[in-house]
This record gives sequence, C-alpha cells and structure tokens, in this order.
Amino acid sequence: LVQILGGETRRLQLAKNPPTVIMLAGLQGAGKTTLAGKLSKHLASQGHTPMLVACDLQRPGAVQQLQIVGERAGVTTFAPDPGTSVHSFEHEMGTSHGDPVAVAQAGIEEAKRTQHDIVIVDTAGRLGIDETLMTQARNIRDAVDPDEVLFVIDSMIGQDAVDTAEAFRDGVDFTGVVLTKLDGDARGGAALSIREVTGKPIMFASTGEKLEDFDVFHPERMASRILGMGDMLSLIEQAESVMDQDKAEAAAAKLGSGELTLEDFLDQMLMIRRMGPIGNILKMLPGGKQMSDMAEMVDEKHLDRIQAIIRGMTAAERDNPKILNASRRKRIASGSGVTVAEVNQLVERFFEAKKMMGKMAGQFGMGPVSRSATKKQAKGRKGKNGKRKPVKRGPTQPKMPMGGMPGMPGMGGAGMPDLAELQKQLGGAGGTGGGMTGMPKLPKGMENIDLNNLNFGKK
Repeated sequence: LVQILGGETRRLQLAKNPPTVIMLAGLQGAGKTTLAGKLSKHLASQGHTPMLVACDLQRPGAVQQLQIVGERAGVTTFAPDPGTSVHSFEHEMGTSHGDPVAVAQAGIEEAKRTQHDIVIVDTAGRLGIDETLMTQARNIRDAVDPDEVLFVIDSMIGQDAVDTAEAFRDGVDFTGVVLTKLDGDARGGAALSIREVTGKPIMFASTGEKLEDFDVFHPERMASRILGMGDMLSLIEQAESVMDQDKAEAAAAKLGSGELTLEDFLDQMLMIRRMGPIGNILKMLPGGKQMSDMAEMVDEKHLDRIQAIIRGMTAAERDNPKILNASRRKRIASGSGVTVAEVNQLVERFFEAKKMMGKMAGQFGMGPVSRSATKKQAKGRKGKNGKRKPVKRGPTQPKMPMGGMPGMPGMGGAGMPDLAELQKQLGGAGGTGGGMTGMPKLPKGMENIDLNNLNFGKK
C-alpha cells in the first residue's frame, strides 16, 4: 500500500535561479485559495520569502479572500486586479474581468523586483471540467513556465477524483497532487486512485481549516490511516510543535508530587487543543472504528465550558480548589455562564483524577509515599502482666539494595542485576544467613567464585 501511494515523500523542486514559480490548479471548492495561504506559511517557516499572486478574477470575492489569507499567513499578496467583487465598479477596469495571464506575468516581475524567492499563483476553478477552464490554466502555465504545477483536489470527492485527475493531467500536465479536507470522514482512499491513475506524486496534505493544518504528504502514514491503524508519527510531530517542554516537565513533576492545580490542568488542556480538534487527535490513535466513533462523541463545546469555569476562578481558587464553598461556586457559575451543577462536577472530577494520578505516580516511584505505607504498625495484644505480645510476622524478607526496584532484588539503576550482590544473596559468603528465603546455596566449591570476572573465552 505504501508503494502504491508513492513509496517515499516527494519534495518541492526549487528553481536554480529564483523565484520558484508554483501554480495551483483544480476545481472550484477544492480549497486552492486557502491552500495557497497554508503553503506560503509552510514555506515561510522554512526561511523562504513567498508571494501570492491573485489570478482568480472570476469567482466573486476570490481576490479579497486571497488577500485576507495572505495577511493571516504574514506573506505579501500581489493583486492589481480586484476581480469580481462589490468594489469592482470603483476600479479603473470596471466590472469586466482582467486578464489572469497578464496578472501572473506581472506577479513574476514584481517578485523579482522585491526579491521574493517563491511565487504561488492562485488560478480560477470551475464547478465542473470544461474547455474554458483548461484553456485559461494552460495559458497561465505557458506564460509563466512554473517549476511546479500542483493539482488541488478534495479528498472527499470519492471516485470522481479519477476523472478529474485525468482531465487536469491531460489539460495542464501537473507535477504533483495536494489532498485537502483530510480531516473529514473520508480516510483518503482517493489518494490511491489518483496516484495509480496519473502516476504523479502526492506532495502535500491539508487536514483542517487553520493555516497550520498542513503538512508534507507521507505515504506510510496515509497507508496506516487508510487501514485504520492511526498516525502516531504525525501526532507526535504536532505535539512537539505546540508543547512547551519546560512547562510539560514542570507539570509532570507536580503530578508526581500530588501538587497539580486547576491552573496546570488548564495549561495542559490549552496545549492539547492547540494541536487541533480533539476528534482529529483521537483519529490519529490506533483503534480503527472505535477511535472514529469516540472522536464523533467528543463535544468541543463541553471543553469550552470547562475552560470558562476555570477562567472564572481567582488565582487562589485555581491553586487550592478545596476553598470553593457554595457561594464561590455560585459566583463562578454566574460568571462563566454555566450551572452550579457543572462547576460541582468539574471540581469533583478534578479531585478524583488527581487522586488516581497520585496513586499511579506512587506506583511508578514518581510521587510521595502512599498513605497506606505511613500508617502506624499494628500493635500486639496486651498479656496478663500488661505487657504487649509481639505481633506474629512471616519470615523477614531481605532488604533491597539501594537503587533497586520493588520486588526485584539486586536491580541497579541501569536495570541490570549486580552479580556480586546476587551472589551474596544466594549464599556466596557461606551459609544461608544473608541469602534469600527459600533460595538454595551455591554448589560446594563455587562459594568464592567472583561472578563479575567470569571469562567464557571465544569460540
């Protein structure tokens, strides 16, 4: 399946002499204009200086949309013609459409003059494949001679993707494919058809509405997603991009010591939400249909309410929720627009989660000693003379060496047994006094052998 999807990731081919020209083509509604902003932001993060060129002069508001997207991405947009919009009558060209080919050529010259090393040309789309669309796209391609022609297609289009891809391959001869709307219900099976039919590589994938929801296409990850096996690598990369390592380590330390507060909980929740919708995160986990069903049950509005409740508390209340009496809870509910019952539920669940995490941390040696370990030892019963009788106990277990793990005698910090200590416990020093209960002594003649210096020779 990985081989069918291309085998390995294909990168953009940059021009030897800047600017590199990238032309976007596809049907209307596939997401070309938004993708132009995502691609420009992605390239800008790699140190490039991209510029957007608005050549979609037919769809109402297309030029204005590209300008807004470019502003959000923090890149320059070249739009000398307003296209079709409510402000067209104010322009010297009137409401008539300008020439997209001339705009594209002017955009290349402007990029050279202003020293932008990448030009992304946004072209017009149609609601269906027609010769007018192909002729215009072909004319722009011939005029600017792009280094890359990217075919943008909706991943939810289904098997219509084959006919559309073939038409654009024959019409403009694209060099790569971009899949959009991969955050929908579709797993991306259209990618199989497009790659197999056209033989062109899938280069990028768009997974949401935000400009950050964009990445290079990885065939092995898409194969895993199609088979319902999740996409852990992408999830890890997303986490690394939004997580603050220092804050995460501090939260882990607080978790281990049982000092986690609602402020820490809010910080962790905001970090996770910066990775994208919780439903999309769950879909990246292995589990197939179970995870998909669980993702559908996630209510983002409920998370918004939790966030509002915590923000409605004072710093002292977040730090110590135990001080939340009835009047405080009523005030928080009124201020955050929720019911008192929801505030009570959040506080109760927080205490339950904190208690459970503390127990888990204690089991793994992260946290403080549990209460059961600090209870007073059982006292013996008093005899006739008033003195206490000693409590009957089982055989004394040998003390664990320093740095060991509970139940694993002789395990050092690196996880390997110390042979000298093991020898001593097995009775290497003679007798059974220092040995483990129920363990036999070493055979006669082997008591004084140093197990750390055995030489087995070479075969």
